[in-house]
Amino acid sequence: MDAFKAYLIEGSPESVRAGFTQLTEAQLDPGEVTVRLQYASVNYKDALAATGRGRIIRRFPCVGGIDAAGVVESSTSPRFRQGDAVVVHSHGFGVSHHGGYAQWARAPADWVNALPPGLTPLDAAAIGVAGYTAALAVDLMELNGIAPARGKVLVNGATGGVASIAIDMLARLGYEVVAVTGKPAEAGYLKELGAASVIASSELQTGSRPLESAQWQAAVDSLGGEPLAGLIRTTQKDGVIASIGNAAGIAFSSTVMPFILRGVRLIGVNSDNDVPTRERLWQRLATDLRPRHLERIRHVVPFDALPKVIEDVIAGRSRGRNVISVTDNA
Repeated sequence: MDAFKAYLIEGSPESVRAGFTQLTEAQLDPGEVTVRLQYASVNYKDALAATGRGRIIRRFPCVGGIDAAGVVESSTSPRFRQGDAVVVHSHGFGVSHHGGYAQWARAPADWVNALPPGLTPLDAAAIGVAGYTAALAVDLMELNGIAPARGKVLVNGATGGVASIAIDMLARLGYEVVAVTGKPAEAGYLKELGAASVIASSELQTGSRPLESAQWQAAVDSLGGEPLAGLIRTTQKDGVIASIGNAAGIAFSSTVMPFILRGVRLIGVNSDNDVPTRERLWQRLATDLRPRHLERIRHVVPFDALPKVIEDVIAGRSRGRNVISVTDNA
C-alpha cells in the first residue's frame, strides 16, 4: 500500500497534540487482520483522547479512533478472508494500538468482527462501540430480569451516542423509555427515536433520602456522579441500573439501603469482551437490537472535518453519532 492519511495523537499525558499525517504500512501495529478502513466514529472518549482532556492514550504516538469499519485486505486468521466487511473496536484499539482515524488498520483478530448480513460498514461505524455498549447494557439488564411489562426505563445523557441508540433499541423491544437530557430543545429528536417522554435534567426529581419514591424498573446511566446516586435511590424493587459512562463525574455517594431493601442491581458495562460475546451481540445488532432510526442518529462528514467534530463533542454541541468517512478528504 502507498503512504496513507491518519490522525495521529502525539506528545505525552501532560502535553497532547493531534493532527493529520502520512503513515506507511511498516508503521501499522502488529495483528492478524489488515483492514482497508472506510468509516470511523467520534466518541466522547475519542474527543478526550485527542484533546488531552482525559488521560486516555496509553502509548504515544497513537492513531486515534476506538472503532472503525471497512473491508479485510489480508488475514492470517481463519475467521477472516480478503473482502470480508468487518468492524474493529474496543480493547486497545485507538488507545494503545493505532486506531480508526486512518485509511488502513491492522489489529488482532479478537478485536475484529465480521458484519452480519444486512449491516454495511457505514451501519457498523454508526453503531460502533457506542451502539455495541448500548446493546451490551440491554443484554445485561435482560439477564437481570427487566421486561417491558415491569415499568419504565430511564436513559440519561439522552442525546449522546450510546444513549440515543439505547433509546432506539429499548423502544423497539417495547419498553416505555423516559429520556433525560440537559438539552430539552431536543425533545422532538428523542421522541422520534422512541422515547415515550422527555424530562429536562434540571426537572428530574430524585430527592436526597436513602430511599425515594420508586419510579423506574431500570436505567441506562451515562453520567455517573450525583445523577447515578439519584437513580439508585429512585429505582424500583429488583430494578437494574447499567453504568456506561462518567460525564458527570467518576465518584458518587450512596447508602446500602436501595441494595438491601429493594434489591437494586448496579451493573458495570465494559466492551472489552471475548469473541463469543462480541459475535452474539453483533448478531443482535443486525436483528432484534438493530436501531430503527440509524439514519436519523448518524451524521457523516469527511475526514478533514474530524478536528471540528472533536471540538463540537467536547463543547457539548453534538448529538447522536458522528461518523467520519476516512476515504473522503474533501
